Amino acid sequence: MTRRGRRSGPLAPVVEGSGDVVRPATREETRPVALAAVVVGFVALIVSFLRGYVLLYGDAVAHLGIARRILDSRNPGLSQLGGVWLPLPHLLMVPFVQKMEWWQNGLAGSWPSLLCYVAGVAGLYRLARRMMTPKWALAATLFFGLNPNLLYLSTTAMTEPLFLALLIWLTLLTVECVDAIHRGKTGFVARRMILIALFIMAAVFTRYDGWVLGAVVWCVVAWELRRKRDVWRAVAPFFVVFTLLTVAGPLSWLAYNQHFFHDALDFMRGPYSAGAIERKTTPPGAGHYRGWHNPVWALILYMRTAQLDAAAWEIGFAVMAVAIAGSVLAVRRGFTQVVILLWLPLAFYVYSVAFGSVPIFIPPLWPHSYYNSRYGMELLPALAVFLFFAVAWIEQRWRASQPLKSRLMHPIALALIAANTVAMMYRVPLVLKEAQVNSTTRVAFEAALARELKSFPAGVPILMYVSDHVGALQQAGIPLKQTWNENDYDSWMAALADPAGRAAYVIAMAGDAVSKAVAERPQGLTELTVLCTTGQPCARIYRSERFSLPPGAS
Repeated sequence: MTRRGRRSGPLAPVVEGSGDVVRPATREETRPVALAAVVVGFVALIVSFLRGYVLLYGDAVAHLGIARRILDSRNPGLSQLGGVWLPLPHLLMVPFVQKMEWWQNGLAGSWPSLLCYVAGVAGLYRLARRMMTPKWALAATLFFGLNPNLLYLSTTAMTEPLFLALLIWLTLLTVECVDAIHRGKTGFVARRMILIALFIMAAVFTRYDGWVLGAVVWCVVAWELRRKRDVWRAVAPFFVVFTLLTVAGPLSWLAYNQHFFHDALDFMRGPYSAGAIERKTTPPGAGHYRGWHNPVWALILYMRTAQLDAAAWEIGFAVMAVAIAGSVLAVRRGFTQVVILLWLPLAFYVYSVAFGSVPIFIPPLWPHSYYNSRYGMELLPALAVFLFFAVAWIEQRWRASQPLKSRLMHPIALALIAANTVAMMYRVPLVLKEAQVNSTTRVAFEAALARELKSFPAGVPILMYVSDHVGALQQAGIPLKQTWNENDYDSWMAALADPAGRAAYVIAMAGDAVSKAVAERPQGLTELTVLCTTGQPCARIYRSERFSLPPGAS
């Protein structure tokens, strides 16, 4: 048996005994993992679709609405992307969401998320194979890929599956690049830097954590090149391109916000920013959420959320503890870059909770409710990889002294993964439970409003503020270009100035711009009905007496 010593580089193959070798996975080795992920993902989609889970998240409905309005709008174009949510998830949905049926049932967001799920599972296996033998890499991949919260999100239009795939692959590509720098493979380093830069741009255009991730990846590559002057001199022109592409993402988003919203930082301080939403949703006189300007509590809150997202009951404490120990071992074995990048979401979200107006509510902690619990999912790759890195290390240590325990460790680990998955599904996964709890009043309200919208004559213009309840139009199957809404500023302002003259029907929800316009200019409008649902603003539906319906309409 060849015993492990400290590695001189992060990817040096190490024989662990019994023919097991730690080395990069081949395509042939990865292909069955990816195919298995396709099967599991489709099973999850069938379950989620048949049970009506795909559109439970209001954010998923909104993401689909943004993707739809890029082409389906009175003024189609990139301006319809908005200025807060980053554009890549919506752009990926554009080819699917233009099919009305897929927009209505949510499948337009499911297809890209499923592809990202498969890519994430395959990427995690390849990353784990650089650190572990095949059986433990498979265990880590199963722990990640069978997570019920991840499987549910992978059937929706949410952005987590995409970002997790990018996080995993950026980590993998960075490790490959660093290893090539150590080995002096300048051609490979040059190609990897360009590919990494493209992935950084994708991460930057997916979530704001991607901005920090891209900066840290650039620093890691720059630091390693600084230590290898001969490689640096050979790849300097490619490093310049790598740097330019890395900064192009954030700068282009700042320029986009400046051009369309006249404020480069509109996503940070505009009316739809996290701070504005937090101020809007906080009851008058109520204090700030727990963790506000308190990094210690923010750390406790986020780590507890990640535990609940990853494991059933209180098992998450053990998972977190072993994963932290595995991270220490990984640093000692030369996997520093993997540790830094996979644990990066922890620092980002601790800062966001403490200083970025990003509350997280989970049932075990006050106020014992559900909000943003899915953010803990971003630690799932770190927990999966480092948990089983530690377990693999223990197995290797026991191999000579306690062979029976060593042989039993892997089947026991697989059984525990299966038990954890079943237990999480039995109690309803936290992320799905949040979607169910928080969607109750919204879904009922939008369904009732959609029934009224379906009764309108086909093709008539409707004046409506759509940002909060675009799901009603989605359920009714009404194209967005049929509405006067806030996403087309000039036509919107003209319609608000003359509601009865511009629209055949007016939907005014308490407190929105349409209700204020109707209060100021009610002439020519007849109130048809009022819809009220607990937890939602009442909607008043008006018919215009001045607007001329097209011939044949009734």
